[in-house]
This record gives sequence, C-alpha cells and structure tokens, in this order.
Amino acid sequence: MTESSFPGGTSLSHLDVYEGAAPDGVCGGSPHMHLVSTEAYVVAEGHGALQTIDGDGFRETELAAGSVVWFTPGTIHRAVNRGGLKVVVLMSNAGLPEAGDAVMTFPAAIVADPAAYAKASSLGDSYGRSERAAARRDLAVAGFETLRDALLAGDRGPLEAFRAAAGALVRDRAAAWGRLVRERPLAQAEQSIALTEAVARGDIAHLAEARVQQAMPSTGERGFGMCGRLRTYDVTDYKEILQ
Repeated sequence: MTESSFPGGTSLSHLDVYEGAAPDGVCGGSPHMHLVSTEAYVVAEGHGALQTIDGDGFRETELAAGSVVWFTPGTIHRAVNRGGLKVVVLMSNAGLPEAGDAVMTFPAAIVADPAAYAKASSLGDSYGRSERAAARRDLAVAGFETLRDALLAGDRGPLEAFRAAAGALVRDRAAAWGRLVRERPLAQAEQSIALTEAVARGDIAHLAEARVQQAMPSTGERGFGMCGRLRTYDVTDYKEILQ
C-alpha cells in the first residue's frame, strides 16, 4: 500500500485568492509556473479569472462557482479575484511543488540570479508576511506583464528566456523529484495494475482492506501561498477505521 490512497497521488488545498490589487489594478496572486506538475482549480465560491501564458500565447479564462480548469507544466498562470474567489486546488505529484517545482515570473535579472530569486521569493518569519507576500506578487506581476506584452507584440524571446532561466534555477533540486513521483503517483498506478491483475485471476482479497479515509485540514491561520491564503490538507492514510 502507498502512504496515501488519495486519488492520483495528488495534493489538496483550499485557496482564498488574494484580494489586494497589484500595481496594474488587478486583484489576485503571484504569476508563476510549474516545471513538472499539473494543477487544477475547482471553483467553490466567487468569481474571477485565470490569466495564462502557454504555447498558444496569452489568454484569460473566466472563473465562477463550479468552474473546473487545469493547466499543464510550463503554463504561466495568474489567479485573478473579482469577488470572493475561493478555489479547491488539486496538484499532481504530491510533495513535488513544495520541493521547488514552481518559479515566479520575477523580472529576468532576478530569475537569472539564484541568490536574488531566493531573496525576492522569501516570506521570512511570521511578522510582516502579508506585506512580503504582496511585494513578491507585485514583482512577479511586473515580470508577467513583460512576458505578456512581448507575446502580444509577436515576440516570444522573453518567454523562451524565462523558461530557460527557470529550468536553470531548479536544475540542482530536480534530482530529488523522481523519488517523490515514484513514492506517490507511480506507486499508486503500479498498485492499481496489481489489483486489476488480481481481480482478473479471481483474487479479491484486497477488498477486505477497504477503509474510509478523511483528510485533516491544517490548523491555525491560513498560510501565504503564491496565489492566496492556503488551507492545506493531510491526505495520509490512517489505519483506524473512522467511526
């Protein structure tokens, strides 16, 4: 059995998208991209939009309660809050995004300098985190605008340069990512194959191990994520049967 039977080896969180406005007047989160993981939004409340830059260029996807949208690795995304936007976030490769599979769209000189990037992205200790989260969001928006405006003008150069710099920035830490993928999504897939083969042989012994599991939410104040205030969930399997 894998450590977590939560579907697909994914992670789960509840996101209240930031309400404060960036210098461009748009309320929302810090634009960023994941290099390996796919992310999904299931909109629970409110309305807004998802601004993205991908292989097709810049686009804006409207979000409202009930909307479901997901974006694959390399999609630069910015959550826009136009009124009480709350989202359930599913992220592939549980544990990998927390291991550094995300790069914010800071201006090119910062993304190209690991020390400068670390300083710009850090939230520091608990005091002043709200202000630092807003500052790094504003810095990421500045870089996002440069990429967007260049694309709209037909120039893909800044986007390609950002992708190359982002890859260089995470290259050393990526060596450990394979283990995270093997331990959760790959292990789940291999277990599912083993179960299908068992059922095909007439072996249904695993059904005796059926259990209900419940995700445990983080306690205290919501954390400061890239896109908003986060409530994370522990989806580790527990041996006890829930009463």
